[in-house]
Amino acid sequence: MNKRHYDSEETRSVIAEKAARLFSQKGFAGTSIADISRESGFSKGHIYYHFENKEKLLVYLALETMSSWKERWESVSAGYGTATQKLYAMAHFVQNNYKTPLLQAGQEVASNPATSPETVAQLMGLAATPMHAYYEIFKLGVETGEFGLEESELQTTGFLFGTLMGGLCQHLFTMEAEPLEALFRQSVKIFVEGIRGKG
Repeated sequence: MNKRHYDSEETRSVIAEKAARLFSQKGFAGTSIADISRESGFSKGHIYYHFENKEKLLVYLALETMSSWKERWESVSAGYGTATQKLYAMAHFVQNNYKTPLLQAGQEVASNPATSPETVAQLMGLAATPMHAYYEIFKLGVETGEFGLEESELQTTGFLFGTLMGGLCQHLFTMEAEPLEALFRQSVKIFVEGIRGKG
């Protein structure tokens, strides 16, 4: 096999796609490099050429997932004019985009004491993407006078909103969608009333 094919993005994409499916089906620990090799049709050497180890492969997949989250949110966000509308849209978006095929594999790896600190830090760092999106909404709300916040409060307000969304997302596994959606909306209503501006 020539080096060009060995290096190709197509090869990397196929390996990543098959690994994502296996991680979601069998978990991280339950998936071996041999499994990924068999499913992708590429040798272990190919896999290690593109991804140093299984942890690096999962981090790559997690980063791709978060990049896709960001792109989809930006597309959704463009359809709403006010910060308040964007917050309601974000709550709906979070509820419908929290459960990803890699969610459990990522949680499994992040909570495993044997996982390298670098990998844990990278997985934890993924939260920066939604946190920045929250920050931008609150910043817009301050600029338009919708929200009565100080500039210095934007980061902590975004953190609190993210914590609220994350807490509600835990009920995705135990509640029906409709009552849970009502809780998401009620949470945003209460949150907005607490930070509403005077204008």
